[in-house]
Amino acid sequence: MNEPKKALGQHWLNDDMALAAMVEAASVEQGDNVLEIGPGLGSLTKKLLDAGANVTALEYDDSLVPGLRLRFEAQKNLKVEQGDILKYDFKNQPPNFKIVANIPYYLTSHLLRILSEPGPHKPATASLLVQKEVAQRVCASPGAMGILSVAVQLMYSASLGRVVPAELFVPQPKVDSQILILSLRPQPMFGEIDNQQFMRLVKAGFSGKRKTLRNSLSAGLQLDKPVIEKLLLVAEIDPGQRAQSLSLDDWHHLYLSFAS
Repeated sequence: MNEPKKALGQHWLNDDMALAAMVEAASVEQGDNVLEIGPGLGSLTKKLLDAGANVTALEYDDSLVPGLRLRFEAQKNLKVEQGDILKYDFKNQPPNFKIVANIPYYLTSHLLRILSEPGPHKPATASLLVQKEVAQRVCASPGAMGILSVAVQLMYSASLGRVVPAELFVPQPKVDSQILILSLRPQPMFGEIDNQQFMRLVKAGFSGKRKTLRNSLSAGLQLDKPVIEKLLLVAEIDPGQRAQSLSLDDWHHLYLSFAS
C-alpha cells in the first residue's frame, strides 16, 4: 500500500460509515457527475461509483495515478486525471456537477476561496471533509463570522454533516474532521452586486480583529472616522460593533451605503 505523504497532507480514510456519509451529504444519485479531489487510494471513489456517479478523480500525487487506474480499469464511468485543483478549470465539468472530497487541511481555505469566487461553472453541491474547526467557522452565525464564512455563505447555503474522529484516519491527524455541505444558491442573495467591492468592504471590516467597525473600516479603507460613522449609521449599523457580529444582510446594507 502507498504510504501517505506528510508533505501533501495525505490521511487515508477507510471507514465505511464515514465514506458513505460523505456521498449521502452530496445526495449523489445514479448519473450524477462528480468531481472527486484527491482520491488517494480510491476508497471514496469506490463509494461514488457504487452510487452510480460519473466520476472525475483529480489526483495531485502522480505516484498514485497508475494504481487508481489499475484498480478501476473496468469502470467506464471513471476518469482519473493528474492535476492541481487550485489550477483546475471547472469548465471541464458539465452543469450541475458535484464535488465530493476528503480535503488536505492545508488546501481547505484556498479551495473554499476559489469555489466562492463569482462566475459560472460552480458545483451545485459540495461535500467536503475538512478540519472540524474550519467547517464550523464556515457555517458560523453572526457573532462568530469571519471573512471565509461571509464569502462562502454569499455563494452557498452551508451546513454541517457528520463529525469524523481523528482516529479513523491513517496517519491520525491531531484534530477531528467534519463534513461541510455547500449548496449553490439558485439566485444571488442580493441581486447584482460588485462582488469584488463587497468583499473589499468585508476584508476592511475584519482588518482589525479586536477593533470596532468605526476603526477597522477607517484603517482598512483609508477613510476618516466621521465618514465611516456616517455610512454605518445610514446602513443602520452601530459604529461600535465588531465585524464578526454582522449578518450578510448587514454587510449588504453597508455595501449599499458605500455604493450610494
